[in-house]
Amino acid sequence: MKFQTRIKLFTLVMLFVSVSCSSNNIQTIPDSGKITPTETLRVKIWGEAADTPTPRPTLADLASISTPRSPTETTRPTETPTPSLTPEPAITKLLFTGAIVPGRCVQVAIDERGNADFLYEDVQDLISGADIAVGTLNAALSDFPPHTGCIQTFVLVGSSNNADAMAKAGFDLMNVATNHIKNCGLSNCGDRAFIDTMDNLERVGIQKVGAGMNIHEALAPVVIEKNGVRYGFVALGEIESMAFASEDVPGIAPLPQDFDAAAENLRNAIRAAREVSDVVIAMPHWGSDYSDTPNYRQLSFDRVAVEAGADLVIGTHPHVIQGMREIDGIPVFYSLGSFVFDQDWSVETQQGIVVVFTFQETTLLDYEVIPVHIDGDGHVQVAEPNEYEDILERFQSLNEQLK
Repeated sequence: MKFQTRIKLFTLVMLFVSVSCSSNNIQTIPDSGKITPTETLRVKIWGEAADTPTPRPTLADLASISTPRSPTETTRPTETPTPSLTPEPAITKLLFTGAIVPGRCVQVAIDERGNADFLYEDVQDLISGADIAVGTLNAALSDFPPHTGCIQTFVLVGSSNNADAMAKAGFDLMNVATNHIKNCGLSNCGDRAFIDTMDNLERVGIQKVGAGMNIHEALAPVVIEKNGVRYGFVALGEIESMAFASEDVPGIAPLPQDFDAAAENLRNAIRAAREVSDVVIAMPHWGSDYSDTPNYRQLSFDRVAVEAGADLVIGTHPHVIQGMREIDGIPVFYSLGSFVFDQDWSVETQQGIVVVFTFQETTLLDYEVIPVHIDGDGHVQVAEPNEYEDILERFQSLNEQLK
């Protein structure tokens, strides 16, 4: 079923200025005239403007995100509600993060501490507070190859206990259709590190999407049912052809250089998910490193995904934030930036966003954008107030460019 809502690109320019706001900190998007007010998608932003400086939300705040009642539900506060025999439709929250890359300097910090739990300790309540928490793993997780140390290298490998830390943090699903998922760094490794990665995620109970022992497994959807709704996920990657799966080679679901072939893979994956799901989420690993502007392939595949039946499109890879827009009422986020990485050489690579979508049955009610800051050792936290505001303002500017 398609979403029953249609949104306008939202505005964040009122954030962190001294104006009055409602007690639930919700910015309601004006009615477009094509839908009723109760169908309007509301965009909630933590730290929205208040009369006094807004402190950074606590983890308890972020873990207890709630959907506000509509104005019609509060017009007669003294009236005793009539008991209803029909239960209220359940609310389901889906959380998405940017790229998780526990290699190089991040792995050194993990080795020094003896575990990887510190990476997520300041966002664990946020992640575990979602009904379905989804990350994007852009490194292999294997104890077979030696650790590279804190050096400049494109070999990105983390230890197996990274999987344990991600499970403890609350992740349910990992997009593994990424360009570094088959990294090893040894000539005799073959696909061992890749297979170790799949095994380690399975060992800790995290599902994986976008890779398999052949191309058919890699393109297959993963369906997670929550509150009676089937959420179907597909993931495909375009960056590293050596990671692509084929008929008899394990690897990731490919978006090859040939545009028509890539578009066909994307359509087929989404259509397969549509057949077994109520809500379909497409997660392409696409775009150019460190560019905050989507490239021509992103701005072509987005419409392919929507027309094929995706209800959300959540992109990763550039390691910086890119903007979002809607296509035919479908939200498309081009890049959430990084979530765990060691790239502390620029402000932009140390900043990312987490997005939390709130569904009532198959209807998307609202989504929240939560800015995060990533330290050079990979530790991630909700951004401090000033940086929080800066990230949101930059995100809004990028959205405007996409119009």
